[in-house]
Amino acid sequence: MFGKDADGQEVDSRQTSILAQGCRFEGKVTANGTFRIEGEFKGDIGTPENLVIGKSGIVHGSVKVKNAIIGGQLFGDITAENKIELQSGSHVEGDIKTKRLVIDEGVFFEGNCSMGGPRTVPPGGGKPLAQGAPAQGAPAQGQPQGK
Repeated sequence: MFGKDADGQEVDSRQTSILAQGCRFEGKVTANGTFRIEGEFKGDIGTPENLVIGKSGIVHGSVKVKNAIIGGQLFGDITAENKIELQSGSHVEGDIKTKRLVIDEGVFFEGNCSMGGPRTVPPGGGKPLAQGAPAQGAPAQGQPQGK
């Protein structure tokens, strides 16, 4: 539950850093635990356990996190190792990359979304195969082969 950072001080992974409503910050942030934004942030956010952009929060920049909950506005690309949740009323303009995505009703999203790992390309190039699809030239399962 508690760890030690490079300076030997204890770090609680459950700690929360907050940029409150009415505050503006410009630059790059790295944080431990959860980073909650209710104000306006412009720049890069890297490696917090969880990012929460509250209903009044506005972020302009690129984001790399483990998990994200977006209730406010995000203008920029976001990459999350595990999960991104877009709450009702949120506004996202940028590309999303994550393993799991939850989108509530009433979300505005403009951009591209990439989920999961890299796709498998068959030998010799060509289009990636859908899982369970027969390779080009191979008979589908259950179909007799002609002689």
